[in-house]
Amino acid sequence: MAGARVSDNKKKMGRPATGVGTLIGVRLAETELGALDAWIEAQDDNPSRPEAIRKILRLGLNSQS
Repeated sequence: MAGARVSDNKKKMGRPATGVGTLIGVRLAETELGALDAWIEAQDDNPSRPEAIRKILRLGLNSQS
């Protein structure tokens, strides 16, 4: 293949970055995970688990005011 160009762009492995912030890992018991999933189902926007945890955190922090 004379004249064929070789790309210098290599694809990165893994999921692409989705945002800026500090990643934390949280383990939930089955009962807590079930409660989280039930809360998600009750929401109009059906958030992902990470987004649901962020929303619940904001709600809890705002209620302390």
